[in-house]
Amino acid sequence: MGTEGDEDRRVIAGRYRLRTRLGRGGMGVVWRATDELLGRSVAVKELSQDASLDDTDARDRRDRTLREARAVAQLHHPHIIVVHDVVVEDERPYIVMELIDGGSLADRIAEHGPVDVAEAARIGLALLGALRAAHEAGVLHRDIKPANVLVESGTGRVVLTDFGIAQVAGATTLTETGSFVGSPEYTAPERMSGERTGPESDLWSLGALLCTALSGRSPFRRDSLGGILHAVVFDEIRTPAEAGPLLPVVRGLLERDPQRRLGAEEAERMLRAYRDTG
Repeated sequence: MGTEGDEDRRVIAGRYRLRTRLGRGGMGVVWRATDELLGRSVAVKELSQDASLDDTDARDRRDRTLREARAVAQLHHPHIIVVHDVVVEDERPYIVMELIDGGSLADRIAEHGPVDVAEAARIGLALLGALRAAHEAGVLHRDIKPANVLVESGTGRVVLTDFGIAQVAGATTLTETGSFVGSPEYTAPERMSGERTGPESDLWSLGALLCTALSGRSPFRRDSLGGILHAVVFDEIRTPAEAGPLLPVVRGLLERDPQRRLGAEEAERMLRAYRDTG
């Protein structure tokens, strides 16, 4: 993770000392911290508070956040970020996670350009495994994008992180309050249309992510939010020529009809076939 340089010496829940800010997003701030009880470095996500909410709504929002974070903490997969703890300090939720020594896929693309087909297949397989594990547990990620994929230095391990707007089966979610939260360039058309979504929506986002990894640019990038929405829902989808032998996978994941969209199991089979045969 990159370091932004801001420092904070607060201690959360009597054991997690916040040290350096690693990043900021729509859902909060991520800190490098020390677990002083166990003597290890961790990442702590401090979730933002909405000053416009009254006490009841703020409490409901906090409870939903904690419920969803606890559900994610039950996920055990080598390509899903490990959640160590979920705590509340001064009525604000904090999610304590493993600290990944490395940057995001978005940072990697910005610094070094697109990845080759073999690396894209490797990343795709890792994320498909992570998504299958989450979906089998009833958890939808809903914000798959390069910034939420970490690549560990040295090992190259791919880690899906930031389940901050995840949806848990059977629960009213943090984002079901009349506002859209997510990344439009990577959001499935059925979500854009306000329809109830399922695992297929995460797979669309993976297809868009693979396009970005291979070409350096999302196929749905436009100059305005309206342009992005129109591109996702209506425009011809121009998959990158760089995808080469992975084009069938990318096109299958970017099928607008979720009923016809390529499933995770078939996408894994196709990517493995490429990896094994080159």
